[in-house]
Amino acid sequence: MRVLVTGAGGFVGSHLADYCAAQDADVVGVTREQVDLLEADAVRELIGRASPERVFHLAAEASVSRSWETPASVVEHNVSTTLNVLEAVRAEAPEAVVLVACSGEEYGPPEEVPVRESHPLRPQNPYATSKAMTDLLAGFHADAYGLNVVRTRAFNHAGPRQSDTYVVASFARQIAEAEASPPDDGRAVIMHGNAETRRDFSDVRDVVRAYWLVAERGTPDVFNVCSGRSTSVSDILSRLAAHSSLEVDGRVDPARLREGEVMEIRGSHDKLTEATGWQPEIDLGQTLRDTLDWWRERVAAGVTR
Repeated sequence: MRVLVTGAGGFVGSHLADYCAAQDADVVGVTREQVDLLEADAVRELIGRASPERVFHLAAEASVSRSWETPASVVEHNVSTTLNVLEAVRAEAPEAVVLVACSGEEYGPPEEVPVRESHPLRPQNPYATSKAMTDLLAGFHADAYGLNVVRTRAFNHAGPRQSDTYVVASFARQIAEAEASPPDDGRAVIMHGNAETRRDFSDVRDVVRAYWLVAERGTPDVFNVCSGRSTSVSDILSRLAAHSSLEVDGRVDPARLREGEVMEIRGSHDKLTEATGWQPEIDLGQTLRDTLDWWRERVAAGVTR
């Protein structure tokens, strides 16, 4: 099995490349330093040379907060790279199964929970809008050209290797740094946004297993990837704090508050489970422990980003 993974240097992409290799796949991992996915000719040459049987397109500008700062570049990057990959597959490897990683952010404020794949798309930030556009592009290539394109809409996920742009990794980094230079009073102040919001968290290793199974199915469709459970930000912090010798105090950072914050987002993975048998296997507690341990290693090595 020849597999190509774009974004292989990123959080999810690196885990996916590892998982594919563990399935005895011949993995070609592509990072932005190796191939500029904004260059259509370079992408076509890559696909032609790799001749993949499966393509996992994960490369993206994925930060919601950064997308507000540079919306044009986020939209251009996410949409153009996806179009280039799809067109290259159409020209060079039309029999390949392509998985385009989309996002649960596309749904926007839920009309009801759990959110199912039939829920309208109503993205509320530039990143989510760009992912809705890539979602539609992927569906179009399946419908118009008969490509084997599957789309995944992943909700929040966490685990080792995640950037501290995201809440679980941000808390883990802050705790690890406080442990490395303990405050005199033994209390670590951890900054956060609205701690009462509830989100659907999955372990990244469960997410990449879902991607593999969906690609194995190979039938054009769209699938939520989520745990089906919601957890509050305050509970995430409390559960991480339980693994530290420090007393942890949460403090609201006004810069992290979002206007019109949706209080609960939770998805349904029923469709994915029915199609593939996938179920989340890794407990959130394990995800949190592993993330904190990974950040402790980073801090000890002097790498805090």
